[in-house]
Amino acid sequence: MSPAYLFVYGTLRRGSGNRHARLLESAARFLGGARTAGRLYSFGRHPGAVPSEVPGEWIRGEVFLLKNPTQTLPALDRYEGAKYERVEALVELPSGKQINGWVYFLRREPRAGRITSGEWT
Repeated sequence: MSPAYLFVYGTLRRGSGNRHARLLESAARFLGGARTAGRLYSFGRHPGAVPSEVPGEWIRGEVFLLKNPTQTLPALDRYEGAKYERVEALVELPSGKQINGWVYFLRREPRAGRITSGEWT
């Protein structure tokens, strides 16, 4: 199971307060802000995203280095549910360095609710 990096953009971000965000914080090392190519959508209390190949379409979030991916990822997979799939994608750090990381993307692109800024807060 590779990679050991996880990019998050919604309820798994630091400070979210839910138990799965706290699990991630305890099971990983926070590396900082990052972005990945995609389109972000709002569902009210949580966002969802789909990958994009269109230049300039970015999702902003945070990247973590997982201490034990084989233990942590299955719990997060259950939390994200059947509407999301964990996909390997390029994640760009503020330095410009790119790493391969896991990202939870929606299985289907929504018809409405796009967040054009790429930032869910």
